[in-house]
Amino acid sequence: MARYRGPKSKIARKFKEQIFGPDKTVEKKPYGPGQHGNAKSKSKKSDYAVQLAEKQKAKYTYGILEKQFANLFKEAARRSGITGELLLQLCESRLDNVVYRMGISPTRRGARQLVGHRHITVNGEVVNIASYQVKPGDIVAVREKSKSLEIVVNSVGSSAAKFSWMDFDKSALSGRYLQFPPREEIPENLKEHLIVELYSK
Repeated sequence: MARYRGPKSKIARKFKEQIFGPDKTVEKKPYGPGQHGNAKSKSKKSDYAVQLAEKQKAKYTYGILEKQFANLFKEAARRSGITGELLLQLCESRLDNVVYRMGISPTRRGARQLVGHRHITVNGEVVNIASYQVKPGDIVAVREKSKSLEIVVNSVGSSAAKFSWMDFDKSALSGRYLQFPPREEIPENLKEHLIVELYSK
């Protein structure tokens, strides 16, 4: 399963956001990595550089590699509606992200691992593809044999996040994906219009 395996704190510091989850390094050093990371740059970034950085940030946030992300954009552009919003909805509808949003895992990386190790079912069938697109009405649940996993129990017990586009039953470790998320309720700090501008060139 292809995924980013490089340094995470370094990337998070580059964007000055904890995009991979809580990170003490980012808190202690809220500036870019490298020898001159703490120095203020006087040069203004080009439009292309700003757009590219936003695309990279979205890719790292959702744990998606270049080819997959480009395919998601093509699908979003093919559909009727606001392309940037549709792109984020497709990212949010990935199975690993839905597992993360439901609180079954504290991180997207952990959610991807749970999916890959066959701990998650969709409509009663085991699905081990992290990029699987969950559709409105689908029921995502923890496999019966996996409900006692410590990481799952701890994550669900400490999770307080609730989203209007999904309904999750903590006691049954099962939830329904109700609808595609409205843009205003997606908490990620992303400027999707910049990504659209980049791909439109």
